Amino acid sequence: MANERLHQEMAQAVIDGLPDRARNLAEEALTAGIEPLEAIDRGFKPGMDVVGDGFANGELFIPDLMMSGEAMKVAIAALEPELIKRKQERQVMGKVVIGTVQGDIHEIGKTLVATMLTANGFEVYDLGVDVPSEQFIAKVREVDADVLGLSALLTTTIFHQEAVIQSLKEAGLRDQVKVIIGGVPADLEWAREIGADGYADTATEAVEVVKQLVAAS
Repeated sequence: MANERLHQEMAQAVIDGLPDRARNLAEEALTAGIEPLEAIDRGFKPGMDVVGDGFANGELFIPDLMMSGEAMKVAIAALEPELIKRKQERQVMGKVVIGTVQGDIHEIGKTLVATMLTANGFEVYDLGVDVPSEQFIAKVREVDADVLGLSALLTTTIFHQEAVIQSLKEAGLRDQVKVIIGGVPADLEWAREIGADGYADTATEAVEVVKQLVAAS
């Protein structure tokens, strides 16, 4: 019963978007002898699932999702040392490198996608904004990424999505990684034109597309 109570409180901390509360509960769980994987899978992740569903249904909004994502990240960070110590690993759906392309400093959409992917079990490497092609290539090679996500919010920067894909080809990595694009000026037709593997209009849709790309690879 004590474990069940803690699981519920962990989930609620994520739902309420309370990073400090989430960290404290993670530490309390370890003190109580709860396995770190159990804390994540039965405590914090169900809370993030509730938030993701609420966001997809229009009941929750961007600030809610971002605060919940921060609570989830803080909790996992608190549990990570014990996971390593016990040589336990979370079941990772796949590795995703994501960023906003060179010349573009829009962050919210890309961050939402990264948060949702993390909550759904992906190992996400968020490179931030204004990311040059060579940085994307280096990270894809370093972590052996399954998927590369390219965001662009401006008509003047969307062409950098195509440039990154071309750089992947030149680096001999194009066949090793799936590419998904997003952003206001992007669409499915543009994705096909530049040779991307997928396109998503929303963070929720992006998660589904990435799942499909990983499953098909």
